[in-house]
Amino acid sequence: MSVAAGPRVVHAKAPGKINVFMRVGALQDDGYHDVATAYQAVSLYEEVAATEADDFSVRFTGPIDTSGLPTDGSNLAIKAARLLARTTDYRGGVHLEIAKHVPIAGGMGGGSADAAATLVACDHLWGTGLARDDLHELAAELGADVPFALMGGTAVGTGRGDELSPALAKGTFHWLLVLADGGLSTPEVYAELDRHRERHVTDIAPAPSQPTVDIEVLQALRAGDAQQLAEYLHNDLQAPALHLQPELADVLEAGEVAGALAALVSGSGPTVAFLVADADQALDLQVSLSAGGHRVLRATGPVHGARIVAG
Repeated sequence: MSVAAGPRVVHAKAPGKINVFMRVGALQDDGYHDVATAYQAVSLYEEVAATEADDFSVRFTGPIDTSGLPTDGSNLAIKAARLLARTTDYRGGVHLEIAKHVPIAGGMGGGSADAAATLVACDHLWGTGLARDDLHELAAELGADVPFALMGGTAVGTGRGDELSPALAKGTFHWLLVLADGGLSTPEVYAELDRHRERHVTDIAPAPSQPTVDIEVLQALRAGDAQQLAEYLHNDLQAPALHLQPELADVLEAGEVAGALAALVSGSGPTVAFLVADADQALDLQVSLSAGGHRVLRATGPVHGARIVAG
């Protein structure tokens, strides 16, 4: 007697990211800012299991509290699946099971990683067979960080952050990440940056019209030199994030006192990323900061972008 096969399932994963450098241009007439950022994909992954279905749905698991995440059509992973179906004239749906490991609203691109992994998983599940460049175009429609979650590795992002150029990075960089209790809204952080610049218009240089990544950052990445990179970590969004969550300053100080090479707020925050010399120093810093009551994760980079994995 034969047994009917169950619905087909495809598994994919995509990484979170750290912006090791981020410069934000002036506010434009359309309300957006151009940026220049150096992305590094790190070993915190969003894991997506895509199952054939008649409609579109999503369910979350994993160690991250997902109680506040939407599971309707406003969810970015659902948007990704529907965009792919619409683009390829696929008539079915998908059920997504997402194991979350990247902090929510933490400046590490967790939602973008969900979307990137969903594109890859559904393309494989449905047999739509899009070229990687076509998937990249869809990713760019979904959000500025989605193309990098698809690409992975190390890259320079310009425009909205979605115009990517691969950057050479030698060796492995070791990071320690301190998670905050609450998230920060990316639009609110950018709005606070504009207010910060208005408040300090006589104290700080004008925002660049065409921001660029400092050459020293690219040289340090290319050399695989954590000590050198530590000198050039920078994030224009750090000051507004600190203004919105002043307690982050204590986290930055605690990590630097405990021996980190350097620290910065990742992206729009509030996750704080500490660069350390090696795995031993990462473990030492984890012990020290955990003893101080902080929630801490270790990660390394660069790692691959979104890809199919065995179930």
